[in-house]
Amino acid sequence: MKFEKLPKGVRLAVEAAQEKKAGAITVLDLSGLSAFTEYFVICTGYSTPQLQAICSEVEDALYKEMKRSPEHREGRRSAEWALLDFGGFIVHVFGEQARRFYDLERLWRQAPSLVLPDEPEVSRRTQLSEKAG
Repeated sequence: MKFEKLPKGVRLAVEAAQEKKAGAITVLDLSGLSAFTEYFVICTGYSTPQLQAICSEVEDALYKEMKRSPEHREGRRSAEWALLDFGGFIVHVFGEQARRFYDLERLWRQAPSLVLPDEPEVSRRTQLSEKAG
């Protein structure tokens, strides 16, 4: 799966998440596997304010570029998980523990996936926390 071939809304959501330094961004292609959506965009936020900023940036970018708002939102005020349902794709923003717990990539392992490289600052922060732990 190539980033350039993804639908415009999915690409915008990924770019918005990257803008707010989301980590471990993964896109799952669920077309043919699911009746409720075609794509999952999954990413990690490392604090409650970052998780909320990622959601806001995704919503703002999609509205600005495509005049699209989520059809449904869940968990946005939560520190662990938020969901933005745009119909053809769903954006999941997880805290680190919730991401490991729900492990959507494992649940949907038969789906083709695209894992985007972290921005250098996020990678560096993860390496430092691994060394400290």
